[in-house]
Amino acid sequence: MKRKLTGLTAAAVASALLFTGCSQGAQGGGATEGEGKSITLWLAGGDTPDELRDYLKTEFAEQTGATLKIEEQGWGDLVTKLTTALPDASNTPDVTEIGNTQSPTFTNVGAFLDISDMKEELGGDDLLPSFVEVGEVDGKNYTLPYYFGSRYMFYRKDVWDAAGVALPTTLAEFNSAVTTIAEKNPKGIEKFSGFYLGGQDWRDGISWIFANGGEIAEQRDGKWVATLDSPEALRGLEQLQQIYRTASNAPNDAKDANQYQYLNDSDQVKDEDGNVTDDLSLAAATIMAPGWAHWSIGDLVTGEDGEPAREWNDAVFGTFVLPGTDGEPAPVFAGGSNLGISAKSKEPELAKELLRIIYSEEYQTMLGKNGLGPANQQYASSLGDDQFAQALIESASNSKLTPAAPGWAAVEAKNVMEGFFAQIRDADDLQQLALDTNAELDALLNQK
Repeated sequence: MKRKLTGLTAAAVASALLFTGCSQGAQGGGATEGEGKSITLWLAGGDTPDELRDYLKTEFAEQTGATLKIEEQGWGDLVTKLTTALPDASNTPDVTEIGNTQSPTFTNVGAFLDISDMKEELGGDDLLPSFVEVGEVDGKNYTLPYYFGSRYMFYRKDVWDAAGVALPTTLAEFNSAVTTIAEKNPKGIEKFSGFYLGGQDWRDGISWIFANGGEIAEQRDGKWVATLDSPEALRGLEQLQQIYRTASNAPNDAKDANQYQYLNDSDQVKDEDGNVTDDLSLAAATIMAPGWAHWSIGDLVTGEDGEPAREWNDAVFGTFVLPGTDGEPAPVFAGGSNLGISAKSKEPELAKELLRIIYSEEYQTMLGKNGLGPANQQYASSLGDDQFAQALIESASNSKLTPAAPGWAAVEAKNVMEGFFAQIRDADDLQQLALDTNAELDALLNQK
């Protein structure tokens, strides 16, 4: 569930939207009574199970008399498609899912309807605050959270035990533990990592900057300014450099993709095209990943369909939340998405009815039962009480997102953070690296 943008800038989004006269807060006609009418919901990727999609269609028809069409869009080209479709009243989705880090760009150029008057009805202050923030402009709400998936640690109990290392209670203890494990390498595996952290994996690595009090950027006098050179951010960078040099053997070009394969035994490494590039046996003692990664971690077994599958083994694998400098959960980057109503929707009232169904207790509970963190924190207990639910809830308690800057889409499109993190391991001057990256960020953050 990575949230990636490819080849698109905030300026391109703005140009497409403004060219067609899309204005913030624009509203079309429509009525709640929907006999003979239909609206379209775009869902990103396959994260929403078929059971939930069927529920939405049925419930929407029962409550409004209208038809709900659900179309799935790939994450890789979602932004490009939205840029083309949102300004076009004839082709726009009425409601769309959008990555949380993508929200600021679209909300700042008027792509979505102002739904501030619905916020309280849909959950109010119980909605995940960091996700609400990225859907706000000038105190008004244009997108609201759909679901979250926070990051936490998955580890090999057998390897940690063999290295004689205890689970950490502070960030410093974690840094020391994974270095010790890499040095002892109890399994004697070549290029073994105590903690596998890809060189370009900024979505996981950013926690060290956050945990030390640093920020990617701050808003000053109405303008976003990059702050990677702050003393707090530099402390985090120093710790990251040490981890890269002593605990992780991940390549400098590795991103946050399928880290679980390095934790498993007898897995196969595949490239981006799905081709097997190596036969991998256990290569890391610890990884960091969104909670849903646990479905891909475990002993290799034959599934019910006869295909290879993974079965979690409590004797071998475990979880824990990355601790911060004070022992409380470290701030981690939260995965997940938001929902917004297109400002060009011809049926805004029906679209609002759909949101009422999505934010209802029943649907929010269904999200949790399917392993997706519900937007409304009142229903977090629906995730269950196993170790994965507990870790997800605990790690999300201090989660953070990227800056709610209008130009963040441009930052991601140009892979600025990937380029920055890829240089940390070998940098001779971390402060200069931070200053150089600040300059790149400052040129993009305020683009509309």
